Amino acid sequence: MEESISLELFDNPRMGRDYVITTKVPEFTSVCPVTGQPDFGTIIVEYCPDKACFELKSFKFYMQSFRNKGIYYESLTNEILDFLVEKCQPRWMRVSSEFTPRGGISTNVTCEYASEAFMEIEE
Repeated sequence: MEESISLELFDNPRMGRDYVITTKVPEFTSVCPVTGQPDFGTIIVEYCPDKACFELKSFKFYMQSFRNKGIYYESLTNEILDFLVEKCQPRWMRVSSEFTPRGGISTNVTCEYASEAFMEIEE
């Protein structure tokens, strides 16, 4: 991903409480690395913040940075998760991508992260 892409954060207003934020990007586009054709889908980010939450305008710009990028669905979904975890260090996060059918086949990819502290609470 381009180094110029940044993600703005703000302080979690309820640090003492576990809660889930769900953000959907229903008009996501990237490019098929094989055919060069556009891929259309929905990206869903669910997370339990720790110290910080991500700001939506900068998140939108990050999502738009994929518009002309040739990338497989699996790589894309994991790249988004890795970027968001690195930037906002959530207690838990899940990123799902749901792509529209192409050639009669649709693909959904889901990947997940959980901090060690979160895993201890869940056990």
